[in-house]
Amino acid sequence: MPFAGRRWSDMNEPLILYYSPDSANLVVRFVLEELELAYGDVLVDRSSREHMKAEYRALNPQGLIPVLVDSEQDAPMFETGAIVLHLADKTGRLAPAPNAPERGQLLKWLFYISNTLHADLRIAFYVHRYAEGEQATDTLRNAVVRRVQGHFALIDAELRKAGGNFLAGTDLTIADFYLAACARWAQLYPQGYEQDLGAYRYLVALLERLQERASVKRAAARELICGSVFLNPRLPETDLSAVLG
Repeated sequence: MPFAGRRWSDMNEPLILYYSPDSANLVVRFVLEELELAYGDVLVDRSSREHMKAEYRALNPQGLIPVLVDSEQDAPMFETGAIVLHLADKTGRLAPAPNAPERGQLLKWLFYISNTLHADLRIAFYVHRYAEGEQATDTLRNAVVRRVQGHFALIDAELRKAGGNFLAGTDLTIADFYLAACARWAQLYPQGYEQDLGAYRYLVALLERLQERASVKRAAARELICGSVFLNPRLPETDLSAVLG
């Protein structure tokens, strides 16, 4: 259903995801679907700047997507990494327990993806927010794209050391879904700077496994994504201003 100022108090679902197609909410949706949690969703139309209006900023004062409303929490949640970690801890799945010895392995990669890989991708997508003038923006974007390539090379090496399993160990975690979404976006955006991930053998193998999961297929369908989700992906079947607005 569309946003149009709709508040969580108007809805009955225990979990409500505010989203726009193929945005950071995709990570949260993968996790919701993998955990088979019941949830509702509300489309926020970025093409008409709904995410910058007062009604949405009451949910997230930054005006960023996604937001998750959990009826058991006293306030809406934002920040993708925080949301998926909350869902994992809520269900006891897709993350080691808080006191488990392998918890640190998950946390370091989850925050690396959130604070470094995803942050650099965001600069590449919206470089005009960080530099002015064609020469400055081109220089910055090229530098950030090279940084992102370095991040994928580092992660590929880590997966090789882990025997080709998952990023945080032998079990699938929220970090793998977050990584896969970032790999998808790097191949699609910004247009004209799409990255080829073919050199990253272990990353590609992980993406191949993930995109066959039923949860990924369900999430992709709800985000208007058709075809391969993570390898040689296609743009979602929607107005791109609703994705990049």
